[in-house]
Amino acid sequence: MSSSSPVPVISAAQLAAAYSYPAYRQLIDDLLAQDMTTGPQQSELLTNYTRLNVQRMRRLDKTIHLLPALQAALDGLQQRYAWLIITEGWCGDASQIVPVLEALAQASGGKITTHYVLRDEHPVLMDRYLTNGARSVPKLVVLNPDTLLEIAQWGPRPVPAQQLLLDLKAQGATHEEYAEQVHGWYAKDKTQTIQDELLGLVQVLAATE
Repeated sequence: MSSSSPVPVISAAQLAAAYSYPAYRQLIDDLLAQDMTTGPQQSELLTNYTRLNVQRMRRLDKTIHLLPALQAALDGLQQRYAWLIITEGWCGDASQIVPVLEALAQASGGKITTHYVLRDEHPVLMDRYLTNGARSVPKLVVLNPDTLLEIAQWGPRPVPAQQLLLDLKAQGATHEEYAEQVHGWYAKDKTQTIQDELLGLVQVLAATE
């Protein structure tokens, strides 16, 4: 969470040009059909990550069940919000988190709209939301849909997963090693911690309406 930014986070034109969730998913599928992924960096490794991420998102799209308390909090929202989500198709964390964000929006009765932008196409925007100096995604920025001012932010991953990642990096783990353990954490957690943290965010939004 954060205090409101004094200036609009994004222009109305940029927000209008953002991807919907179906369009974001279709973009990834279309690129994979060409053995490509999102972003300027292209490699067989990144493409393989992306194929695995698509499998994760498909599974989560079908299996996410929102916590009753989270659904109740969404039902209690009185105002509208635009959720700007900075992401990339090759990002493993995004594949675990983006479907949850979308599930909340779909369950909000139209109070939350989602708008997906690619990190590497918006470097100025991304640099406003660095994590320990890194362009880590996904990043959720909650906006007032009329003023496009920031109300809150969340990401790039739930607190326990972030701490696990930092601990493993401090121990000298390779990318493959920490990716395996972090994704193992996601699999065991079954979106519960993500939902708990987003419940806190939604409750704060409701309290300030």
